[in-house]
Amino acid sequence: MTGGRLDGKVAVVTGAGRGIGRAVARRLGEDGARVVVNFPGDPGEAGHATSVVEEIRAAGGEAWAVEADVSQADQVARLFDTVAGETGGLDILVNNAGICPFQDWWGMTEALWDRVAAVNLKGTFLCSHRASRMMRDRGAGGRIISMSSISALVGGELQTHYTPTKAGVRSLMQSLAIVLGPYGITCNSVMPGSILTDINRAHYEEPGLKVRDEARIPLGRLGQPRDIAGAVAFLASDDAAYITGADILVDGGLFVNLQ
Repeated sequence: MTGGRLDGKVAVVTGAGRGIGRAVARRLGEDGARVVVNFPGDPGEAGHATSVVEEIRAAGGEAWAVEADVSQADQVARLFDTVAGETGGLDILVNNAGICPFQDWWGMTEALWDRVAAVNLKGTFLCSHRASRMMRDRGAGGRIISMSSISALVGGELQTHYTPTKAGVRSLMQSLAIVLGPYGITCNSVMPGSILTDINRAHYEEPGLKVRDEARIPLGRLGQPRDIAGAVAFLASDDAAYITGADILVDGGLFVNLQ
């Protein structure tokens, strides 16, 4: 695919088989990027990633699927070594991989806390560390875009393990903006509001919850993954060349209506 504003750029999108990651990978492909679709080794995830790759290629783009659990340093190293071997460089990293198994505080276990932190925050650290070295060594700048959340700003009754990780992702991007700015690498976060994905689909099947949440959103609807993909594509483009250390809240106005 040619003629897009990301023509020739190489992008890695973690957790790109489903939901927001899938929409981001497809959008970057539409904009001309060569997309590495990362997926974890969980059952069924390879099939989701393969279908994303097929969709991007069917539209005329370039894409590859690469398995890696982003919470494991050795697998992250293998992921980026594969990227270097396949493409020779890296321009864009989208840290999207994340989990949020809803759990009340009284039933929270140490194992669940550790797993959410490992994927959401440690995974963002590991991938950003490797990607930034590749970008620095090549000397052509780059973009690191990480998926934070409206949950970085507000609490969640069933998200006491999740909200701290998303606040941490936001803070990490702010700090990395300082560290990596001299190398021409911008670091920003995107903060989705209530977006309908596999993470919360069962939650919204409970009677009345979808109607209640939509009533609190000034734009009158839950977000779709494509809404987040547009913000990511903007931050990945030259239009956002002077934006770093920022966070973009994509929530249909939900946050400003929480009173």
